[in-house]
Amino acid sequence: MDPPLLANVAATIAVLIPTFYLALVFLSPSPIVTRPSEKTYRSHTSPTTPLPLPSLSDKGSLDLSVVIPAYNETARLPAMLDTTLAHLRASTSTSTKGNHRRTHELLIVDDGSKDGTSALALKLAAQNPTIDIRVITLEKNLGKGGTVRHGMLHARGHRLLMVDADGASRFEDLEVLWKAMDALAPENEPAVVVGSRAHLVKTEAVVKRSLVRNILMYGLHTILRIVGVGHIRDTQCGFKLFTRRAAQQIFPAQHLATWIFDVELLLLAKQLGIPVAEVPVEWHEVAGSKLNVVKDSLQMLRDLLVLRGNQLVGRWKVTPLQ
Repeated sequence: MDPPLLANVAATIAVLIPTFYLALVFLSPSPIVTRPSEKTYRSHTSPTTPLPLPSLSDKGSLDLSVVIPAYNETARLPAMLDTTLAHLRASTSTSTKGNHRRTHELLIVDDGSKDGTSALALKLAAQNPTIDIRVITLEKNLGKGGTVRHGMLHARGHRLLMVDADGASRFEDLEVLWKAMDALAPENEPAVVVGSRAHLVKTEAVVKRSLVRNILMYGLHTILRIVGVGHIRDTQCGFKLFTRRAAQQIFPAQHLATWIFDVELLLLAKQLGIPVAEVPVEWHEVAGSKLNVVKDSLQMLRDLLVLRGNQLVGRWKVTPLQ
């Protein structure tokens, strides 16, 4: 290669690398900050006096924690909670000692709502005193990913389920995820089971969605294959089950608080060597979505690039538990 040309190439690279790194630092989200009040919860037994939350690093004490992120959900939360509680009351687990009634808790994490979501959640908790419903209120809107992460970091279950407050996923399909988890991690070793709507692609549930939302779905799947989670057909279904040992490794390492956080969780599981199973679940679209298709699509693309960039340069690292 001609020496002057070689020098120009070297000079260009010398400029591009620090420019890329500085752009990455500038676009990366700030660390997620937890305020003192957000380390507490209220319940039907203590509706006015906040109580301290436990830590995910503690030993699990329940079969299941259900984490429900909620932002301005006064219209959709009651129906979703009715279905959820009815199933939990009837649910059992199988162990070496035989069947036993599954122990559980619900963590409703209010993401800085303006419509009284926390007050409604406490009212619903008082109406269902036999179920341990804990209401956590974030001081400022963090984003769905940050809200789920916060709930997971303070859950007590041996298994932890994230589920959307809109009721779009059929809660009874928890048993499908549970059975898959029993096969994947019979001793609750690190594992993840994700609900999938991929089997619905050609059904009425998806065909009736708007053209823009379907274009977004196919475009996202293409990008996901590029960034490394193409092996999961549906990364965005808000119905995912984690063992405690998987959650202890994944959620403390999560950086994204936005809609695309599911992809980060799955990438972290892949990097940690944590097995992930995908099982079909029923789903229907529910009115009242907070997703702004154009704005949030651009944000998702940006966050995916930031995520992979930080992982590739080593700014965002994950360390397996010893």
